[in-house]
Amino acid sequence: MLACTYKKTGNFELTEKNKPQLLDTKDAIVKITMSSICSSDIHIKHGSVAKAELGITVGHEMVGIVESIGSDVKNVKVGDRVTVNVETFCGECFFCKKGFVNNCTDKNGGWALGCRIDGGQAEYIRVPYANQGLNKIPETVSDEQALFVGDILATGFWAAKISEIKEDDTVLIIGAGPTGICTLICTILKNPKKIIVCEKNKARRDFIKRYYPNVIVTEPENCINIINRECERGGADVVIEVAGVEETFQMAWMAARPNAIVTIVALYNKPMSLPLPDMYGKNLTFKTGGVDACDCAEILSLIEKGKIDTTPLITHKYQLKDIEKAYEIFENKQENVIKIAIVNS
Repeated sequence: MLACTYKKTGNFELTEKNKPQLLDTKDAIVKITMSSICSSDIHIKHGSVAKAELGITVGHEMVGIVESIGSDVKNVKVGDRVTVNVETFCGECFFCKKGFVNNCTDKNGGWALGCRIDGGQAEYIRVPYANQGLNKIPETVSDEQALFVGDILATGFWAAKISEIKEDDTVLIIGAGPTGICTLICTILKNPKKIIVCEKNKARRDFIKRYYPNVIVTEPENCINIINRECERGGADVVIEVAGVEETFQMAWMAARPNAIVTIVALYNKPMSLPLPDMYGKNLTFKTGGVDACDCAEILSLIEKGKIDTTPLITHKYQLKDIEKAYEIFENKQENVIKIAIVNS
């Protein structure tokens, strides 16, 4: 089968690999119908994800059709259309039972697909712990509608949930890339008083204005002025940082009011530092880390009900055989790209 493979730092190649086989009674084999490229794939490509293993098939955002299942898989059956969770989790360890599935203690627990075990930018994938890792797609929901459920939409949903957003809050979201937009969509579900989005890219600011006209949009150089104008309590009540550079990391705490929640969703390619003497007295609560992607069934239900629609994010489509061209466009942010759907015909 064709698979996009991590060959060496700075290099992914489309190669031929053997079709995966069931290795455990809890496994499933899924025939991929559609996948996508994520910013985390770019981090892997350039060596910024230390646990990523050379030779793996990349890709952790996909939907497909169940082709075979192990004897202990009960939640899906052969022929079901499914979303594939970005995380592998056993469901039985301390962390899984608490909902902290990103920290599953299984050897393949947490973010493994497309990082430590073969992922989904391929024709087929083996999914460990398929009872937890696969969710059946409702008949009325298309592959395009479900494509981001297992990764960036789960991330946005998790970010909005852990940020404890209240209806009287002003929420600042820093970064309007794909994950930032998914975070915005899920923040809207919380019905806060105001939402401000800060984004440096004009095309993405225009995208937000077009699809979410009630959101206040600003560029980074004017963000603090907008915060001072729109916020009554000396800053945003909640700040969600999704951009992932040093300037936005610092902006996150600076734009927050005293006693605010600052949620760090972004993945950085170098250490960040907090100037604690300058922050003294702000009494901020920081929440950081990788998504606990255990709400995919609820997200699919919200899509089915028409409350979430991420299809406008798909600005480009390419066949799997042309994925190297798709990577060139996505990595270099060409053609006003937001997300690229990789289609297996």
